[in-house]
Amino acid sequence: MRQLWSIFSQAVTACLGILFVVKLFYPNLLTQPSNQTLVIKESTANATAIAKSGYRSAASKAMPSVVNIFTTAKLSQDPHRALKNDPLFRHFFGEEMEEEEDQPENSLGSGVIVSDDGLILTNNHVISSADRIEVALSDGRKLSATVVGTDPDTDLAVLKINQKKLPAITFASSEQMKVGDVVLAIGNPFGVGQTVTQGIISALGRNHLGINTFENFIQTDASINPGNSGGALIDSNGNLIGINSAIYSRNGGSMGIGFAIPVSIAKQVMEQITFSGSVTRGWIGIEAQDVTPELAESFSLKSNSGSLIAGVLLNSPADRAGLRPGDILVGINDKPVTDSQSMLNIIAMLKPQDKAILSIVRSGKTSEIELTVGKRPLPAKPQIAADD
Repeated sequence: MRQLWSIFSQAVTACLGILFVVKLFYPNLLTQPSNQTLVIKESTANATAIAKSGYRSAASKAMPSVVNIFTTAKLSQDPHRALKNDPLFRHFFGEEMEEEEDQPENSLGSGVIVSDDGLILTNNHVISSADRIEVALSDGRKLSATVVGTDPDTDLAVLKINQKKLPAITFASSEQMKVGDVVLAIGNPFGVGQTVTQGIISALGRNHLGINTFENFIQTDASINPGNSGGALIDSNGNLIGINSAIYSRNGGSMGIGFAIPVSIAKQVMEQITFSGSVTRGWIGIEAQDVTPELAESFSLKSNSGSLIAGVLLNSPADRAGLRPGDILVGINDKPVTDSQSMLNIIAMLKPQDKAILSIVRSGKTSEIELTVGKRPLPAKPQIAADD
């Protein structure tokens, strides 16, 4: 028995000695890689791949999904047409005033294939005045397109071409976008053909630009020029993160400030248009303005965050719920309201007939008001409820 115990003790001692040596000279052999280590290794591998091949994989993945859009609109009727047909007028002005056939106006932009059965996302301003729309695929095919629906408030439109098995783009997750991320813009600038430019996300949530009713733009310094409108803004993996929409420019060309509609908004608008042909948004019936430092001081607010209710529409959901001019709206369904634009965006995302809890500051006290969300009406001149 003593001999067995001695052998056991010696074996344990030898094992501990081996473990000590391995731990001392080969520590990685006894360490299970953590998730963080795996992420770092994966990121390093991606960075190495990009360093070797640039962004060719992302570009080649997304480029087949980006199309060129050509629109045609007839010129308005010449007001002098009747005079041109008058013999006396033609006698004085000669044959050079001969009537000419109306020449069509041609414009172009870009679009993104979002389903393999022919749905295409683009900007509303690209096709808004078009009598005829033609789409040129990346493989050279040209097809006529019809308008499924438009949403001028976000400057988005959905087109349809009669073609199957198309290379639809992959949507990225909006939550993963960060300032500084590398992005690529794909489109047809100035009609030169499909072009890829590279930059970064310069800012998120840009608003108060006066471009659209609902603004929540991605700002990028990737070169965006006339003709890029409606094209794709993609991440370094080739996934769609936005629809290129507008640029800030003094001369009509790129100055390093471009704006794209986030994929989250584009997807929501696309789904509603595809399902019902139009977009339905929530509405509560108030006129609001930003809380300036001066207003914050006059209302004894600790900060200038929130939206001042300047007016309440008669018989609107807000009016029926008891909101008053002078109330400060600071939250909707536990989502903070930072300014009037964020308030507008949050309300628009609500569904008509849903209940909403509004947090307001009235006479220095915070309270909550419940109301039933209405449907956003077509633009019309409103009547303003009297201030209580």
